[in-house]
Amino acid sequence: MKRRLRSVSPLKLGITLGVIYGVLSLIVAVPLFLVFSLIGAASATKGGGPAFPALFSGVFIIFLPFVYAVIGFIAGVIMAFIYNLVAKWTGGVEFTTEEVS
Repeated sequence: MKRRLRSVSPLKLGITLGVIYGVLSLIVAVPLFLVFSLIGAASATKGGGPAFPALFSGVFIIFLPFVYAVIGFIAGVIMAFIYNLVAKWTGGVEFTTEEVS
């Protein structure tokens, strides 16, 4: 059975992508936090350098998910708006579905 996607709700797509981007940033932020923490610990033991890497990693892991979520929301709204404009000219994306038991 063929179906056609004629429009996308910008707000719903923005919220959905915002959550997806936020979750993905956690997947990225945790390993980076560990790397920056190790760099900070290594620099502190080698000569008592500034604690910038450790401080940066703490701030990084707190704010990165929020920044990604906002970027995802804005990108989702823009993409839905553009898709809706293009779908008026092209008829939208066509896809096939099937019954699953």
